[in-house]
Amino acid sequence: MTESKTSSERIAPEGGSRRIRVLVAKPGLDGHDRGAKVVARALRDAGMEVIYTGLRQTPEMIAEAALQEDVDVVGLSILSGAHMALTPRIMELLKSNGQSNVKVFIGGIIPDEDLYRLKEMGVTGVYGPGASTDDIIRDVKHAMEG
Repeated sequence: MTESKTSSERIAPEGGSRRIRVLVAKPGLDGHDRGAKVVARALRDAGMEVIYTGLRQTPEMIAEAALQEDVDVVGLSILSGAHMALTPRIMELLKSNGQSNVKVFIGGIIPDEDLYRLKEMGVTGVYGPGASTDDIIRDVKHAMEG
């Protein structure tokens, strides 16, 4: 599979540039999705195409949806504390699908001591409770420019 182009290089069927496509997912057993929905709405309001997968997604379901939807970004909302078990598997599946270019962002309850390991895995951004949606939007746009 060839490397995907950045959002500014992607061409929509109408001949214009394609908007950034973001998959927002809730992996694991956590049943709280208000934050994920707030972020999804903010990204959509900022002009991005957003696909929300819903609650209780497995890493396999998330990677398959990312592939099928041809997304540029995967946003994971993990409040359960299972981020160090779920994230490596999702990253591995994205890579095996030829999607190592997909940017991964995580929001939730993430202890500071896990930040380095998540970044080392290839996670682009990590956000805790109360993170500004303006910051998330800016970071997603910036990641897609590079």
